[in-house]
Amino acid sequence: MPALAVVGAQWGDEGKGKIVHYLSRGADFVVRYQGGNNAGHTVVFDDKTFALHLIPSGILLPLAHNVIGNGLVVSPRAFYDEVKMLEKRGVKVRGRLHLSTGAHVILPYHILLDALREQSGRGIGTTKKGIGPCYEDKVARIGIRICDFLEPNTFKSLVAQNLKVRAAELVRIKPLAAITKDVFKNYDRLRRFLAPFCRDTSILLEQALKRRKRLLLESAQGSMLDLDFGTYPFVTSSNPITGGACTGAGIAPSAVTGVIGVSKAYTTRVGLGPFPTELEGNTASYIRNVGKEYGTTTGRPRRIGWLDLPQLRTAIRVNGMTSLALTKLDTLSGIHPIKVCTAYRHKGKRLSDFPVSRRAQLEVEPVYESFPGFSGDISGARRFSDLPLSARAYILQIERWLGLPVSIVSVGQSRDQTIIRDKKFLQARNIN
Repeated sequence: MPALAVVGAQWGDEGKGKIVHYLSRGADFVVRYQGGNNAGHTVVFDDKTFALHLIPSGILLPLAHNVIGNGLVVSPRAFYDEVKMLEKRGVKVRGRLHLSTGAHVILPYHILLDALREQSGRGIGTTKKGIGPCYEDKVARIGIRICDFLEPNTFKSLVAQNLKVRAAELVRIKPLAAITKDVFKNYDRLRRFLAPFCRDTSILLEQALKRRKRLLLESAQGSMLDLDFGTYPFVTSSNPITGGACTGAGIAPSAVTGVIGVSKAYTTRVGLGPFPTELEGNTASYIRNVGKEYGTTTGRPRRIGWLDLPQLRTAIRVNGMTSLALTKLDTLSGIHPIKVCTAYRHKGKRLSDFPVSRRAQLEVEPVYESFPGFSGDISGARRFSDLPLSARAYILQIERWLGLPVSIVSVGQSRDQTIIRDKKFLQARNIN
């Protein structure tokens, strides 16, 4: 490494959890750097399925340390529930999970505000987990951090201050006295539970880098949900791109020596917003059902579309991706033909990249090229040569169009259902 970033190349749900879990075998520290429990990573390990929302996927491997960085917003209750779930299922967590004291805290009134906005016509299709309102408080400099949560007097004072600021909206839902009661329900128990996990994780990671330890940086959501470079305003409230890894983990940019973008072999999106290659009808239903395209966090059906190269080119550029992991190739088996969007047309012009204008994002028309499909169960493929010829041709053409190597191909949920096309890639990261 010393620090390898794994980022979502689309609108999230690309299969980052599995890729991170696979690469964690060569990592000493696995670090989440943004988002919150609105994220969902489904990982299959030892024939067991784990749905993780807040804790890095590396927790399922016995040796890796796992860090929840300062760039996250953390629900104490969600943290408690996820730790307890893992421990109940035999995963050793204590001593291996570290929570930044600089991360901001999601409280019950953030969740109330999130739901209110979604229901009042101002929503963008969020998970209603309170993520956006919590990040709003952070930017407005009234946020409450983990270090504040651990100090009862400080916490009490800040909650009183924030409820006054938010009163005009909150009283439309619930009396402030009732909201205050919700905030402090189980507070002492949660504070004592969180305390042993908490530390200045920026210092922890700096020390690890000085000792030449290997860091794996894990994003949540995807590049097209980035607050600055995504389909604004239908975006998340943080920066899932590589730049967010440095600010969200508290490490220097010079520490990041590689960036793997994770993309499905097609495209999906949850929530509202532009989606140029979106499909309707039988093909979309087939992909959704075969690929089990339902949100890990909410269970919502995902929107389905063909692979979008202009969108991927934008993600490659803003992340500085050095290679690509292509997931869910197996889901495309049985589809004839397979289409790829190679460019857009807009007002008589051909566009090779995703436009910034929100109007153009809605108006562009995809330019497609078609590939012969392939059939049969490819989930047992372990070498590139095991794949059908047309599947290999699909991947090789994507490489040529994007000018980026596809170093990993995933053909199933299990860690073992992975094809590594560049063995040097594994050796350089001490992955056996």
